[in-house]
Amino acid sequence: MSASDTPGAARTAADPAARPTEAPRSRTVVAGAVIDGGRLLAARRSAPTHLAGRWELPGGKVEPGESDGQALVRELREELGVETEAVERIPGAWPLAPGLVLHVWTARLLAGEPAPLEDHDELRWLTADRFGEVDWLEPDRPAVAEIARRLARPTG
Repeated sequence: MSASDTPGAARTAADPAARPTEAPRSRTVVAGAVIDGGRLLAARRSAPTHLAGRWELPGGKVEPGESDGQALVRELREELGVETEAVERIPGAWPLAPGLVLHVWTARLLAGEPAPLEDHDELRWLTADRFGEVDWLEPDRPAVAEIARRLARPTG
């Protein structure tokens, strides 16, 4: 097929319709469902102001060239001072803001004691029966519910 056979080939570069339309790419934010001894780590936001006092699964933005797992390990090191391993992605993707989408991964704590180093002022280890005691941010709620289901399953 030559260029003249391409649909729309008669359009000029000045014609906005001649430019390919590409949907804006979403940037991924990863959050870690850090599970240790049947408990989930919850982090209370201290910033930004509109999120302060609400609880979340800690994490942050995936940087160019990083996988979700690499970003999660880096973010949990920066935010909590711990070494972790990304284990399994929770099915689903939740919009956070225009251009941002949340992916949640389960994470195994390998070393360190979590501390609120960045953007958090309190951490809590919660068993599944206590997940409702904190005010979770809306995008985290479906993943937290899935974690509760998983922790309630008998191991065998």
